[in-house]
Amino acid sequence: MSAIRRTAAAAAAVVTLLTAATACGPADDKAAAPGSSASAGQKGDAGGPDLPDGLPKNLDDLKKWEKGGWKDWDQWSRKASEFANPIIKDLWNPSRMAEAKTTPDVTTQSAGDAGGTDPEPRPVQARQVERPYHQHMAPIGKIMFDSPQGPMVCSGTVVEDPAHPGKSNLVWTAGHCVHTGKSGGWMRNIVFVPSYNDQGLPMSQVGRAPAQEVAPYGVWWADWVTTSGEWIDMGSTKSGNAGSAYDFAVLHVKPERGGGKSLQETVGAALPVWFGAPSADRISGLQAFGYPAAPPYDGARMMNCPSRPGRLTMAQGTPAMFRIGCTMTGGTSGGGWFTTQGGRTYLVSNSSIGSLNHTWLAGPHLGAEAKRVFDGISRKFA
Repeated sequence: MSAIRRTAAAAAAVVTLLTAATACGPADDKAAAPGSSASAGQKGDAGGPDLPDGLPKNLDDLKKWEKGGWKDWDQWSRKASEFANPIIKDLWNPSRMAEAKTTPDVTTQSAGDAGGTDPEPRPVQARQVERPYHQHMAPIGKIMFDSPQGPMVCSGTVVEDPAHPGKSNLVWTAGHCVHTGKSGGWMRNIVFVPSYNDQGLPMSQVGRAPAQEVAPYGVWWADWVTTSGEWIDMGSTKSGNAGSAYDFAVLHVKPERGGGKSLQETVGAALPVWFGAPSADRISGLQAFGYPAAPPYDGARMMNCPSRPGRLTMAQGTPAMFRIGCTMTGGTSGGGWFTTQGGRTYLVSNSSIGSLNHTWLAGPHLGAEAKRVFDGISRKFA
């Protein structure tokens, strides 16, 4: 996610949240019980938005929101019912997208691992994905959002929706890309940009490039978001903990400019999610994709790391996460991890945390809770 968080796990390692900036909020009321998913959204345009007190409910309020009124809230909305993401056309233009940068890392050290952790993997040098991206990795894109600390970036993947075969509008990412966890609330102005910077221009040129080159399939706004109750109750954007094992989220999106085609039809691809995939010791290889934005990267280019996974257990009683050697940095958060089985490629995890010296990444194993989160948003739009 756009916030970089550090955590420690095995051998008191120092790790980092893979967002492009650290995002925290002041509110701390309970949002969802562990074991349940937390969804958020708003009603369709026909009936007008069904939003809680303080959010835009009429044209005047919406104009204030569009001019930045969302920044003035005393508290960063936390509960599922408080999520709001009205479309602000042209907010995320190429120039503003290029401004979503990393902030200084926040570090912490844990007491050690909770067992079920393999030796730290050797670093694997991230490599550039072949361009243009829409021809080689069309389902991958960049997620943009506003946090209490400004515009940030994450990565995401278009995934198949069994309720709408061939016509999915679902995007998989990390929980901390949409919600700051225990110490905060929902992000603002969340969008997905598939095949961001399609030709891989240097970031120094992206802000001045035509919108079609930066967002070849347009900008897609999240009109519903769902993440795990465990992430909201336990997750931290300052240090990895038990919530890291549940650091995943799903967006339902719609195009900023409207239109009849789904996201999957528009980009021409989507990946199935493999819930309950084999554990790390039974998967021969994974590939992690994303847009790393912290040095030595600048967020302009899509990168990937092919690696053999190991296990990382953040807390006793939580599922072992996948861990791979990889040099990608902040901004990679939420980016999909893929494996191939029977000639088909599946999404099995997403980037969540990484080491202080950028030698490895870790992502959650997508088990029963991840399936509940996914099934909930799929059924809602069935």
